[in-house]
Amino acid sequence: MKALMVVTDGFEEIEAIGTLALLRRAKIDVTFASLYGDKATGRYGVTSSHMVPLKTLDPLSFDCLIIPGGPEYIAEENDPNFLDMVRRCHSKGVIIGAICAGPTILGHLGLLKGKRYTCFTSMDEDFGGTYVDEYAVRDGNLITGRSAAASIDFAFLLIEALASKEIADQVKASIYY
Repeated sequence: MKALMVVTDGFEEIEAIGTLALLRRAKIDVTFASLYGDKATGRYGVTSSHMVPLKTLDPLSFDCLIIPGGPEYIAEENDPNFLDMVRRCHSKGVIIGAICAGPTILGHLGLLKGKRYTCFTSMDEDFGGTYVDEYAVRDGNLITGRSAAASIDFAFLLIEALASKEIADQVKASIYY
């Protein structure tokens, strides 16, 4: 299984790096891509370099698209190419994982209508679905996480969807979760 994680400056480090690390422990091939260029700096100053520029990738060649939160969501939401990519991935049945501020992008695109979801509580709007007060929620091909504190539970739902519950349980045991 292959996952594509897209970030830009302002990404939430825990949500991105923590999720990436757990998925890689599960032997999921994760491509860490930058919306612009080949690097991105998180909201707390951690810079990731030698990243894959998103414009060089075919997002439909991945099984999963992951959108971490943080102030970066504003740049992503204002990028028509990024929004088109999210729409195309959704229409092709690609698993989409979004955490914290990330699910608001899905909500504004209308992808949460009729779905159970979670997001950073103060960012919950009337997205036409059912907000669930849990760390991580799966509804079909959409996996949403509430906040940085939910990063581990969010990652394990992604692992279950991309690999299996057994693999998720093995990774849980390996980190004494």
